[in-house]
Amino acid sequence: MQARKKYVLLGLCACCWLVLFYCGGGVQLRLLHLLTRHRSDVLRPWPNWTDRAFLPRYAHLDELQTDPGSAESPRQRRQAWSTVYRDSRCRMDTCFDFSRCRRRGREGFRVYIYPAEKGDRVSESYRKILTSIAESRYYTPDPREACLFVLGIDTLDRDQLSGQFVPNMDERIRSFPSWNDGRNHLIFNLYSGTWPNYTEDLGFNVGQAILAKASLNTEHFRPGFDVSIPLFSKDHPQKGGERGWLLRNTTPPRRKYLLMFKGKRYLTGIGSDTRNALHHIHNGKDIVSLTTCRHGKDWEKHKDARCDHDNLEYERFDYQELLHNSTFCLVPRGRRLGSFRFLESLQAACIPVLLSNGWELPFSDVIQWNQAVIEGDERLLLQVPSTVRAVPNQRVLQLRQRTQMLWDAYFSSVDKIVLTTLEIIKDRVFSHVSRNRYMWNSLPGGLLVLPEFSTHLAHFPFYYLGLGVSPGHEFTAVIHAVSPLVSQSQPIMKLLQVVSRSKYCSQIIILWNSEKPPPSRSKWPPMPVPLVVTDSRRKTTSRFLPHVAIETEAVLSLDEDTVLLTSEVNFAFLVWRSFPDRIVGYPPRSHFWDPLKHAWGYTSKWTNEYSIVLTGAAFYHRYYNFLFSHYLPQSLRTLVDRTSNCEDILMNFLVSAATHLPPVKVAQRKQYKEVPPPQGTKSAPWTNPEHFTQRQECVNTFASWFGYMPLVHSQLRLDPVLFKDQVSVLRKKYKDLERA
Repeated sequence: MQARKKYVLLGLCACCWLVLFYCGGGVQLRLLHLLTRHRSDVLRPWPNWTDRAFLPRYAHLDELQTDPGSAESPRQRRQAWSTVYRDSRCRMDTCFDFSRCRRRGREGFRVYIYPAEKGDRVSESYRKILTSIAESRYYTPDPREACLFVLGIDTLDRDQLSGQFVPNMDERIRSFPSWNDGRNHLIFNLYSGTWPNYTEDLGFNVGQAILAKASLNTEHFRPGFDVSIPLFSKDHPQKGGERGWLLRNTTPPRRKYLLMFKGKRYLTGIGSDTRNALHHIHNGKDIVSLTTCRHGKDWEKHKDARCDHDNLEYERFDYQELLHNSTFCLVPRGRRLGSFRFLESLQAACIPVLLSNGWELPFSDVIQWNQAVIEGDERLLLQVPSTVRAVPNQRVLQLRQRTQMLWDAYFSSVDKIVLTTLEIIKDRVFSHVSRNRYMWNSLPGGLLVLPEFSTHLAHFPFYYLGLGVSPGHEFTAVIHAVSPLVSQSQPIMKLLQVVSRSKYCSQIIILWNSEKPPPSRSKWPPMPVPLVVTDSRRKTTSRFLPHVAIETEAVLSLDEDTVLLTSEVNFAFLVWRSFPDRIVGYPPRSHFWDPLKHAWGYTSKWTNEYSIVLTGAAFYHRYYNFLFSHYLPQSLRTLVDRTSNCEDILMNFLVSAATHLPPVKVAQRKQYKEVPPPQGTKSAPWTNPEHFTQRQECVNTFASWFGYMPLVHSQLRLDPVLFKDQVSVLRKKYKDLERA
């Protein structure tokens, strides 16, 4: 009997369990959750920065004041994204027509801008973007030549509440004959979505177009296809931009404040949870984290108990003073993932500490951001102070220096942001001739390293020191000849003998730029090195063409009337081997700012300072010939050819812009006299009264194109060993330099 009762009881329990299993799954899960929740709360340790699996909130819900109506589930966000971005899985090999770019070889990467329609309003920021493209070497006015298309319609602000919002985009873009569902199109955008959710919806179907977008979410970013760009203000400069605030070798690496933030506090809606909690880390001493509620028209309707106190504390500190004197800068998300503070921090060499989960950082395809920023987590705000305190001084200095490199190379102007976007896309199109990560993340930056020249680091002068590579032991002399050959006693004949006797000379190239045809080889004297005569008449810039005949790294640029000794040539070449990324030569010049004319001036007076070394007698790396011909716009080269002047100044501008360093002046003989031209030849160009005026104008034209003055002053002058010592001339290495 007892056994029977036992079996009946077991059977009833089994039935109850089955009923619970099939009918009460939800109840079962809730019970299991209740049973395990307490234990997990007790046993779970405080998460690390890298713990992405289970991250608790850092503030109470009543303190966050998040608008419950603005919350969207991940599924809702994916659905909203898929309705607008139907080609969300686009990649270059599936949504891009490479044949449009490759049919003309390396020159095939051309960008076409649709003409603006009558009545269209274009924002200042979008006008700058279009201007940057139109003035770039990639622009074409012919859509048949285009590899890439850019809309003339302003797509930067797609907030429907904004005055810059352009309606009916779908209808308008479908009317373009080349639209083709967005294939080979590039769309720029800074602001997407609108209140209260601020989604990434642009309000029209971008199809297969590439997005160059700010505040991109990693969930929606199409790697290898889209380009994440920084959020920049309408006041961001078109060209050049201000230099970074970090001076070389600034010590100590840490500043007055360890960490700072000063900005808006959103009381409701997207971004409010992050900004509302920033007061937790403020101590008013080495950590200054300030927010204000006083923004917007109806902020007082939503003000809370903290607003008045926060507003008073906010006014105590000046934002610019904090930027200048802080080691780390908090960059929390705003309504959208990006923030103006990102670029402001980079320029100020204030190491950005990012609190914007899911943000695809600008130009993330090519920039190694872990070398310049600290990526935090919005939900782990309280760990930020201890994390930045633990960064050693050496690492702080490295991070700050990298912010300056990135700011100057890619972010200081709209021009650089746009050109970086185009260069990234070009590298994808011509992936077999593209820059590597090292080129993008080291000086002078990817924009000044053209992979069409080479994809090997050792072929560029900027990387010799880092690679431990020494430049070659030979040079090619390139002589610019403008006078017809009428006598064997002309200065060029003596110059040929002097240069050819150098043990470092590999060959001599004469660029014949006279109106008369070049003489036959028999008219030139015999020499121990090969001589090549190239006909380059009526083109002043031909002296800087990347001639195939130049096989050595070092180029000695000479005017036909240059007076030098072989020992002077040898000494200058040895100096260049120590400074292979700079111009090294003899005749110095300088620039200055004229406050009365509000313009740059140019002077040939001999002073202690110089910023230009004329290429009439100077060494430089052959890569600069390629950069001169392919990086600089046609308008500047045309100006030089039209005036037959200023090409030497333009080359100095280019090299200083790439290196941020001055040229190097080497010593010449003490007594130097201008040699008058022989009878029957043209007078020297500097005897023309307009020559100096033209050079003044050139300096200002070049500075205008670069957007700033890249020339750098120097007082360095290198003399030969024992040049001034009162010892026996026989013991001196460069004994000819003291002779009259």
